[in-house]
Amino acid sequence: MNKRTNGVEMLSTLIDFYPKNKCELEFSSDYELLVAVILSAQCTDKRVNLVTKELFAVANTPEKMINLRIERLKEIIKPCGFFNNKAKSIINASASLIEKFNSIVPKTREELLSLSGVGEKTASVVLAVAFGVPAIAVDTHVFRLSKRLGLANKKTPIETMYALEKIIPKDMWIDGHFALVLHGRYVCKAQRPLCCDCLIKDRCPSYKKFIK
Repeated sequence: MNKRTNGVEMLSTLIDFYPKNKCELEFSSDYELLVAVILSAQCTDKRVNLVTKELFAVANTPEKMINLRIERLKEIIKPCGFFNNKAKSIINASASLIEKFNSIVPKTREELLSLSGVGEKTASVVLAVAFGVPAIAVDTHVFRLSKRLGLANKKTPIETMYALEKIIPKDMWIDGHFALVLHGRYVCKAQRPLCCDCLIKDRCPSYKKFIK
């Protein structure tokens, strides 16, 4: 069995174990999801959910977000980090939604990427979660586990995304992404991975590196 086949089989095991399409961000509309994903950059979903609970109570549409003073927006989202850039991205993306898309979050990658603050990862999450479009979003967890499991050993998240798309069957993209995120978040952590609790440890090429 080659490394890639073994990696895909490990991913299949993770998909069977973890909840399907499990996004831990809390939202009630496509727009709220978009904003939450922008805020989630280098921030935990748990913290984002605390922030968006306050934010969406006063601004849960593009129009309301535009009317919210940017200084007030910065105050609310400050706990998420990088709040200056994130505030600008949210305001500019909201303006683009109003001007170009009739305040509706678009359903194609190209259109999503035209919005300020929306990169490949954000577009992939929105496509997969909001619209069920097959996509692999490479966040820090997916990037790390792709290397540890032997799926892709690339230097950047974008390169990793393209590599994963080539070796993982398309019908596994959405569930595979969330399985990797959840496994990386709760078991295969960046520091001190819980290898003894891992259900794929016997097939993991990195297992011996962490068990002494």
